[in-house]
Amino acid sequence: MVSEGSEVTAIRYCAGATADGSNTYNVLDVSLAPGVALPDTSLERNFYTSSSCGLCGKASLDAVRTKARWSVADDGLRIDVPTLTVLPDRLREAQRVFDRTGGLHAAGLFTSEGELLAAREDVGRHNAVDKLLGWALRSDRLPLSETVLMVSGRASFELVQKAWMAGIPMMAAVSAPSSLAVDLATEAGMTLVGFLRGSSMNVYTGRHRVLLERTLASSAAPGATRPPER
Repeated sequence: MVSEGSEVTAIRYCAGATADGSNTYNVLDVSLAPGVALPDTSLERNFYTSSSCGLCGKASLDAVRTKARWSVADDGLRIDVPTLTVLPDRLREAQRVFDRTGGLHAAGLFTSEGELLAAREDVGRHNAVDKLLGWALRSDRLPLSETVLMVSGRASFELVQKAWMAGIPMMAAVSAPSSLAVDLATEAGMTLVGFLRGSSMNVYTGRHRVLLERTLASSAAPGATRPPER
């Protein structure tokens, strides 16, 4: 796993075509620094036709656990509900290309106070997260402790995996998580939030990082109606 910008010495586009005539303009040749181990081939996705994420199964979970460089289980991040509920709108405000096309996903990195550190867009939601983590890597910000990864689509196993590998303790999504994403977040000790829309959300794992105290205190203020206890 590459975790520092200095571990990569060069990235070049491959030129020309392969032996079977396929273009290589979307293929990169990455040179690693001396002593940096090559990627684990057990994480490669080798299949011909599949609707899965390509990283399913016990062996994949074991590989992620083995390769995760940083633990997020004891991360001290805490975020209150009012701050959490405004993250989708703040991410949307940063989507400049979406304003022109209406068809891109986005990923944003936030502090516990709701400050947007960086945002990236792409037609693929996985690519948007890759761009964001690439920015963090080049900026020597890994591990991304006490941050929240906000994504505009679903919370898949692969996205939770990438967040864990980058040391991110919380991931929030506007849509649903997969069951395998919930399993991996539970194992990692990560907080996973789904269906974050308006004032509602589902907290699937890591409930201790989502603070309700400020919300309840605000609702108990003079003139306010406090929600009934259940």
